[in-house]
Amino acid sequence: PILVVDEDTPISSFLRQELGDAGYQVNEAAKGQSSLEIVPVSKPDMIFLDVMMPKMNGMEVCQKVKKELQLSDVFIILLTAKGQEVDRQKGLEMGADKYMTKPFDPDEMLSVAEEILGM
Repeated sequence: PILVVDEDTPISSFLRQELGDAGYQVNEAAKGQSSLEIVPVSKPDMIFLDVMMPKMNGMEVCQKVKKELQLSDVFIILLTAKGQEVDRQKGLEMGADKYMTKPFDPDEMLSVAEEILGM
């Protein structure tokens, strides 16, 4: 399964629709903290994770997920409007496997999912 974590409802709905249409099982969380409750239960293979969220941002969520031994192999893609190289580098240092800037190319998003999860 894939977990989409984004407080922006149109983006999360778009991701859910595109990934679902491609045959993937998709779960959603609107906030960083709630995603940490869903991850151990849903055991996603991949997380599309928004960076800019209140209270707990995506980089903090990424770091917490990657520190958990049983979750450390989850492939995490950070989604953000922050396109500076310094932001990308920080995301990768926090444990993200890929960093995609918004607006992102839907074909690229599906290509990454297919490459990692094989569908």
